[in-house]
Amino acid sequence: MGLSSTAAGDGTQLCVFDLRRGQQEGQELDKILFFHPADCPILLQLSVIGLCEGIVTFTSIFSPEEDCDIIESEKHSHVFYQAETDIWMVLVVEKNKENELTWRCSALQGILKEAHSLFAMFHGPIRTLLDRQPSAELARGHLRTFLTDYLSDFNVGKKLQFPTYRDSLKERGTVQMLTVSREVALDVQSLTTVLGSCLGNVTCQSLVLFEDLLVSTTLPPDDTLNLYTYAVLRLTPRALYANASSWSYLRKGTSVSAGPTSSSSNGTTAGERPLLRENLSKGKDGFIAADFAATEARGAVPLTPILWFQQAEERMYLCIYQHKSLTILLLVPASSLINGEEGITHVKKQMLENASQKIVTVEQKLTRGWGGENAYHVSGYRYLLVDPERRVSRASPPGKVTTLAKDSLLALNMLRQEVDLEKSRYRRGDPCHDKDFEACIRTKNNAWVIAKISRGRELYMALEKGDETLLYASTAVEKFSNRYCEGAFSTD
Repeated sequence: MGLSSTAAGDGTQLCVFDLRRGQQEGQELDKILFFHPADCPILLQLSVIGLCEGIVTFTSIFSPEEDCDIIESEKHSHVFYQAETDIWMVLVVEKNKENELTWRCSALQGILKEAHSLFAMFHGPIRTLLDRQPSAELARGHLRTFLTDYLSDFNVGKKLQFPTYRDSLKERGTVQMLTVSREVALDVQSLTTVLGSCLGNVTCQSLVLFEDLLVSTTLPPDDTLNLYTYAVLRLTPRALYANASSWSYLRKGTSVSAGPTSSSSNGTTAGERPLLRENLSKGKDGFIAADFAATEARGAVPLTPILWFQQAEERMYLCIYQHKSLTILLLVPASSLINGEEGITHVKKQMLENASQKIVTVEQKLTRGWGGENAYHVSGYRYLLVDPERRVSRASPPGKVTTLAKDSLLALNMLRQEVDLEKSRYRRGDPCHDKDFEACIRTKNNAWVIAKISRGRELYMALEKGDETLLYASTAVEKFSNRYCEGAFSTD
């Protein structure tokens, strides 16, 4: 197409800009809210933002109801996401012979969606920050530190490494659940009831995780997903102890300096960088606290973060407790605590007094029944099962996926890209209904890659060392569906 935006450093750029700002000549710089890399020359930043703004405006003329998702040029891919009305996030990745066919647009867009959702949970919507302080100093400060810390998870050496074809059996933006027996489920329900009553007549919400898997939640799906994502990124034992390896789909990286920020209007402060690993530590009482920097407003004492849950429409204090492999996230409505931190201290005390034994019991039973990192491995299959409506996924362990040949993963990645396009086309025509879809492809290395969508649920699969007939592939899907998916993908 002739589009060009010469990238600095490793050829990757991430920018956030507001179409409502900088409309007067000479004020174009005002529309930039965040730009990575930070040392990119101003003229180049303006060039990239100007190009992206032009693409957004041009495509809206022909498709006013649909946002632009991606623009491919000879040297770059521009991935777009309208995070809020007129506030756009754009990821620019440089193409080369090695990676040109390895990205999937929806996977890259998922990074932008996740980053914005987490940001809004801690700092509130970007538009709210801009309305509260029109100079945008507040919004820019928080975006700078938060997104820099977020991008640190993708650092590999001096470059950013985003999801490639090797991640085609992973699904960002979903929760991974732990399957438990009826006996354990009753114990978890009892624990959840006790956690909910830590503030007396006011009900507290909670999430319970074992390892990197969700055990229970009392929050709505969107809020559950955001808090679960944060927990797996920073709070579970694997995330908290940086040297531990992780089998979660969420990458663990190293943090970088992002400089100071100003005070936030959502309850967080300058020193409160929730994604900065060095700040988080587990105390002797089992609670995880952040060693926040001192500020004039709140002093040097670590304070409980206040989060905004959009679906629940409520601000809540977040208390994090950990016992061995069990992580409990207790959420206390901010409106119910008149004395703030003193009230939180009381809630923590009540929790330890009333729930300690139940926490120990649940952790012991989950540990006894836990099959380890390969608990959900199915012999002969490499799979990804996604329920978009419930925002839940289950997949083959990453260690098993690495045994697949490169050709199998590339073919599966290309198939998923086609499925993404097909879903997008169908939703434009009939957004109220899901379309069933099935494709089985024989790869050049004699493997089968399979995609099947049935009643909104999605199954992706790679089968190697199998029979070359289509009957073999369809039979394998039937067996898997009947045994592990309650027949959701069966043809009957």
